[in-house]
Amino acid sequence: MRIRGVTSVPRRWRNAAGVAVVTLLTVIGSYAEANPAHTYGGLHLTSHPPLPAYLLVAIPALALAGRDRYPVRVFLLAVAGAVGWAALGQIDGAALVPVLVALFWVALTRSRRVVLMAGLAGAMAIFLAEGLFGPFGWLGGPNATMWPELLAAAALGGYVAARRQWLAAERDRKERTEQIREEETRRRVDAERMRIARELHDVVAHSMAMINVQATAASLLLADDPGRVADALQEIRRASKGGLRELRAILDVLRQVDGDSPALPGPDLGAIQALVDATSAAGTPTTLHADRPPAPLPPPVALAVYRIVQDSLTNVVRHAERAAATVTLRYEPGHLLVDVVNDGGSTHAPFSDGAGAGLEGMRERAAALGGTLEAGARPRGGFRVHARLPTAAAARSEESAVIATVPDAARRSGDAATQQRAGRP
Repeated sequence: MRIRGVTSVPRRWRNAAGVAVVTLLTVIGSYAEANPAHTYGGLHLTSHPPLPAYLLVAIPALALAGRDRYPVRVFLLAVAGAVGWAALGQIDGAALVPVLVALFWVALTRSRRVVLMAGLAGAMAIFLAEGLFGPFGWLGGPNATMWPELLAAAALGGYVAARRQWLAAERDRKERTEQIREEETRRRVDAERMRIARELHDVVAHSMAMINVQATAASLLLADDPGRVADALQEIRRASKGGLRELRAILDVLRQVDGDSPALPGPDLGAIQALVDATSAAGTPTTLHADRPPAPLPPPVALAVYRIVQDSLTNVVRHAERAAATVTLRYEPGHLLVDVVNDGGSTHAPFSDGAGAGLEGMRERAAALGGTLEAGARPRGGFRVHARLPTAAAARSEESAVIATVPDAARRSGDAATQQRAGRP
């Protein structure tokens, strides 16, 4: 047979049991104190009080059932019962039990000011009743012992109330901390999801743009120039192989556990040259003008430069219809300036500012490093992307060090284009 714990008993039953115990202790104790056969320091009580007089101590004890809703009223009723009991010439010993319990509940549920006022008023009333009618006079019996008892009841109630408030505040603090932690985790997950989406967009958009251009050229030259079709198919193979390498690198990095392997350095000037050569091989003449870096770039900056140039050249291939493009990298104190400009020409149909996810992704990359990026149509035709990236504080960027390993695959795929410049379709 399983024995249930006390905490499993409904609260109302526990409260009723507590009230019953206090009532029995009060009535039985008052009866014992009123027994004429007992002596108290040489004093003898003449007789028991009439039986209805025990209601003076029983009713306040039973009224403790309403202590949660009316603690001050219950306390005043208990004080009144003790005063009436003392007025009969009896000793307020056991009769003080409901008073002490009620005062504890006042201290538990009300402010210190209310506890002080109610406690002093009740203590003075009992003190006067015992001094005037009690068998011990002004300085004996309950008048000497009730003060520390009342003080202890009030202090215990105040302590329990403070403890409950502290526990409630601690629970609230833990809940707020957990909520903040969940929000921070959600924010980091969203930010990481956006970074991965940018990487996938850049890889897929660049590879698919190159493949689309070469496939279109191959279909047009299939009947007239089969040799150039073979070159176009070779470029398609290189572009698809490079894209697969980058996708595989991204997936490999995502599968790694933090700290399993160090991050590779960011892409260098050779990787950007490979992008330029691959774009030229796709039929869009592209030139690179780059200053020699005064110091190695932090991996987040190198990655951002690579992706900005890659996405910009992808847009040139897709939208500028073989218009010549120029990539310029210039250094100034604390910053790197990146310019990707295409001439446009008479057949160029400029793509609008912010028309796709690519431009927005480039802006997000620059902003994550504390830099800026501007993109828009040129007055005389063509399109310009201009980025200004800090090089000193970039190491503190929120760019993921994990994703910085991806352009290594781009370097490997782009090197193939520099080995053989295929005929432009």
